[in-house]
Amino acid sequence: MIDLKLLTDDFEATAARLARKRVPRDLLVQARDLGEGRRQVTRQVDDARQEMNAGSQAVGRLMREGRREEADALKEGLADTRHRIDTLEVQRRQIEATLDEVAARIPNLPDDAVPDGASDEDNRLLRTHGYDPADYEGHTYEPHWEVAARLGIYDGERAAKLSGGMFSLLRGGGARLLRGLVDYALDLHRDRYLEIAPPHAVRSEVITRTGHLTKFESQAYKLRDDDLWLIPTGEVPLMGMHQGEILPETDLPLRYMAYTVCWRREAGAAGKDTRGLQRLHEFHKVELAELCRPEDSESELAALLADCERSLQGLGLPYRVVELCAGDLTFSASKVFDLEVYSPGVDKWLEVSSVSSVTDFQARRGAIRYRKDGGGTALVHSLNGSGLATPRVWAAIIEHGQQPDGTVRLPPALVPYVGIEILTG
Repeated sequence: MIDLKLLTDDFEATAARLARKRVPRDLLVQARDLGEGRRQVTRQVDDARQEMNAGSQAVGRLMREGRREEADALKEGLADTRHRIDTLEVQRRQIEATLDEVAARIPNLPDDAVPDGASDEDNRLLRTHGYDPADYEGHTYEPHWEVAARLGIYDGERAAKLSGGMFSLLRGGGARLLRGLVDYALDLHRDRYLEIAPPHAVRSEVITRTGHLTKFESQAYKLRDDDLWLIPTGEVPLMGMHQGEILPETDLPLRYMAYTVCWRREAGAAGKDTRGLQRLHEFHKVELAELCRPEDSESELAALLADCERSLQGLGLPYRVVELCAGDLTFSASKVFDLEVYSPGVDKWLEVSSVSSVTDFQARRGAIRYRKDGGGTALVHSLNGSGLATPRVWAAIIEHGQQPDGTVRLPPALVPYVGIEILTG
């Protein structure tokens, strides 16, 4: 969550920044007023406790002096004070519960450098890598689901038979390509990131504190008989590992990577591009995530973005880097760079990775601090990005690699992992 002191100390500036994320002003006013109400009740509780302590000391003194009647009379008054404290404590808990609920709906502040805007049309194109329109002139590219189905490496009908729409079933070389992509990404990034094999289901507290239940509540899958959610992204368990901890400054930055199967309902996706592997309920991904000192956050973000780009460069796929506008940012993010791969079979740029700075938003929710070498503690900053989200990358490899004879040539970097150069079926 954001630092709620901002709503008290600098309300108008904070409201103006959050308006760029289309946050209703009424929500911020409600949070500010609840915070002020909590402070007032807390002061009343503190005053009453001081009164209670002073009265208890007076009772003890009167008893020692043998003035029992005066002591008993004072005790009766203290009983009223104790009742007032209990009443105020109930009131404070009610206010805090409401404030927690309201604060959980307030997203992270957008970075001031993020462009204004409310949709992807307002996003800022930073650069394009390996793309030349002339390379595609005079060539016909089939969409990946047609190529893969003809080769027998993708079976959309049987996937639907098993699980319904927006699931995939890969066969033979298609399944090996998926596995090869995961191994390729894990090997590529093992020089900087510690590999983690986390649980794929987490408690409500964990997914809430990472800011993803608010973002994905309508999209997430909850287990029926347990307080567990299937993870919508590997970021959730990686960021949840250190909740409630104080880390040594010498341990930072902590860089993690994890191969996870992720789950999203994709509610509202009807009518969108759901054919093939463009949009799935269940997908495989290698996630990169970091915890660092605030002063290192910008440089770590740049390095993380470069690492995610390295995955695509090694595969020889044309891509572009887009900085999201304020209104298009995710709930927890302060700044986001999307990596989009060109898909010649559908003639579109498809997002394959989001690289995000979350500042101290998740750390405040999850109580993740570090102990400074010079003394005291501070909140860490967190960052995350997809080292490789397999579905659309798999699709782009099929579309870019299609040969005149109907086969698919794989990028050289994948050959050691898949074991073949050409997918023939």
